[in-house]
Amino acid sequence: MDNTNYRCFAPCPRGLEALLQQELGALGATDLRQTEGGVGFSGGLAAVYRANLESRIASRILLEVAHVPYRTEQDIYVAASALSWPQWFTPARTIKVKTSAQHCPLKSIDFVTLRIKDAICDTFTKQKGTRPSVNSNRPDIRIDAFLDATHLTLYLGTTGDSLFKRGFRESTVEAPLRENLAAGIVQLTGWNGTTLLLDPLCGGGTIALEAAMLARKIAPGLGRRFAFELFSNFDPALWRTVQAQAQAKQLPSSPVPIYASDRDAHAVQAAKDQFMRAGVASDIALTQTDLFDLTPPQEPGIIVMNPPYGVRLSTQADLDVFYPKLGSWLKTRCVGWRVYLFTGDLRAPKLIGLAPTKRTPLFNGAIECRLYEFLIVQGGARRRLTPPAQA
Repeated sequence: MDNTNYRCFAPCPRGLEALLQQELGALGATDLRQTEGGVGFSGGLAAVYRANLESRIASRILLEVAHVPYRTEQDIYVAASALSWPQWFTPARTIKVKTSAQHCPLKSIDFVTLRIKDAICDTFTKQKGTRPSVNSNRPDIRIDAFLDATHLTLYLGTTGDSLFKRGFRESTVEAPLRENLAAGIVQLTGWNGTTLLLDPLCGGGTIALEAAMLARKIAPGLGRRFAFELFSNFDPALWRTVQAQAQAKQLPSSPVPIYASDRDAHAVQAAKDQFMRAGVASDIALTQTDLFDLTPPQEPGIIVMNPPYGVRLSTQADLDVFYPKLGSWLKTRCVGWRVYLFTGDLRAPKLIGLAPTKRTPLFNGAIECRLYEFLIVQGGARRRLTPPAQA
């Protein structure tokens, strides 16, 4: 059995680092180190497997294999050559090297990537007499390199396809929200499956899907494969145990109603298909309804929505009309509700005509966004003096 305590890094959408640190700690990771864009941690194979299987927020789980100083491209080649790559995977596996850098003094990141690839292949040739092939599109094994001003860090990707690729989305809609960002948005609202949730602009249904999986405690990685299954030190018995422990937490149904609607028939069908594949269709009441024709359920809960914004969809003129109408709908039909609006249009509160009680900076890829909280009370939203109880 491999009892090594590995150093790892889990990247995530910017703005969700604190949530990810809390999540990884709950999954048994130790030595948690929050940085911009992710969280470092330590753990054995079980922690690596569990983070891949159960993290809703991480984009990948990267296992550190080297952290060394460098000055030249040759230093990087020598450092990568010093590692026993055949210890991790066989030459029958395809590889891809991806390099990112911050304050790196070297002239060409592409050349650095080439030197790391050469070092890996040369090591295999010396030790095994053959070398792995490169597959830039769907590699078996991904090696990530990060360069700062003085140090090189090399990682083995344990995940394969990004963790936000849950395996449920086949048909898609325009500008879909990534699943780990949607999961983070739901968790930032404080919702934990004890009050009803409504997404009246659901698009392909990602927010409602992530809410249903959270409410039912369904591990998001149960329906997919991982790169660590191709590693030479893969422990099938330990992996089966980790999977069984995750499955034992599941609830048979959501404890509370979850509602989703959209006016677009294609989007509603895409959402329906995704809910069916994820096994949560019975947990989500899905309808094709225009937002402004929708009357929310009588019992208040929380509304989470991701309306279009000009960077992704619609024109500014369209949004100048849409947001005031949204404000009127909220004030007339949603009294008593707690509303969360995720948008890249930072004019939204002014156009809606409501004062947000909380503003959380988030990034949708490179797009700077906000998650606004509004408490809808009779006569408009007024600033609260104390935070609401967690839903």
